[in-house]
Amino acid sequence: MHAMQYELTLPADYDTDVIRDRVSRIGHLLDDWEGLGFKTYLLRERGVDGSPVNQYAPFYLWNSVEGMNSFLWGGAFQGLSNDFGRPSVRQWTGVAYEEGGAARAPARVAVRQRQPVPDGVDLAALMDDAVRETGRLAGEDGAVLAATAVDTGRWELVRFSLWEHDTPKAEGDVFRVLHMSAPGRDRLPRGRQW
Repeated sequence: MHAMQYELTLPADYDTDVIRDRVSRIGHLLDDWEGLGFKTYLLRERGVDGSPVNQYAPFYLWNSVEGMNSFLWGGAFQGLSNDFGRPSVRQWTGVAYEEGGAARAPARVAVRQRQPVPDGVDLAALMDDAVRETGRLAGEDGAVLAATAVDTGRWELVRFSLWEHDTPKAEGDVFRVLHMSAPGRDRLPRGRQW
């Protein structure tokens, strides 16, 4: 499992309906993308849910590197780059994934938490804690799913969760889910990823 995200931070006075319209027009194009576990089309709006910025920031979980590379190099990503400029694309290696009790409900809200991996910690113990935390989040009322991944270049954990209601039981940056393409979600490996 591989996680991926890019962020387009938009001007404070940006009309975010432009993003909503874009997603309503093209969101379905990844509904059957080979190798994709899921893509959530995410939006933060300045002053909503504590956000200091307007930001479009899709988050992906991939079942295969080939699917991810096909998206990035095969033309789909080029359209976004043509319209907004090419953003930096963050990638993380999967640590854990769990479906929540509300797995069949549509996701309304996503929460992303990034946390540095401190020097000197026992990596095995930290990753075991991350697996447990992923399971705990998925077990919370209203959780659709939870995932944790690590960027070993920056030594950073990212914890991502989806919620069926507007009051998530997770801390971090809160995004509204505009659409979710999930052709391979049922094939994402559950639990610990090693």
